[in-house]
Amino acid sequence: MRHGKGFNHLGRTATHRKAMLSNMTSSLILHKRIITTVAKAKALRKYAEPLLNKSKENTMQSRRVVFSYLQDKASVKELFDKVADKIATRNGGFTRIVRIGTRLGDNADMCMMELVDFNTTYVANEGEQKAKTRRSRKKGAKSDEDTTVITTTDLVEEEVKE
Repeated sequence: MRHGKGFNHLGRTATHRKAMLSNMTSSLILHKRIITTVAKAKALRKYAEPLLNKSKENTMQSRRVVFSYLQDKASVKELFDKVADKIATRNGGFTRIVRIGTRLGDNADMCMMELVDFNTTYVANEGEQKAKTRRSRKKGAKSDEDTTVITTTDLVEEEVKE
């Protein structure tokens, strides 16, 4: 019996699993998005989230702790220089897992794992993108360019001119 099973071993030895998770975390930090299986992504989330949280305080000790896990100078530099600035205000949930279907060869559940603050698809560009409603897609609906907005300052200026 496996009472209190702590984590998914992913069919690997402890050293192989540690090396795989370290490499996947480095790739996630450098590329901001990776495609992997759902089981590996869930294991990676437990491995990467504490490291991302540790990067919020930029001290020599936290850099050494993160380096002991990642063993890659480039990813540690990227993490503390660029990623830590974006996730500084976030309390947790630094990663997102998006399922993308199954793999053709063995039908494994695949997903895309990404850093939340680096995806521009879900983040609006300062008011440029507006959520479209169902009404605005109808054939006879007026678009934003057709409507004119009259503000109180426009009315006051017209009265002053007259």
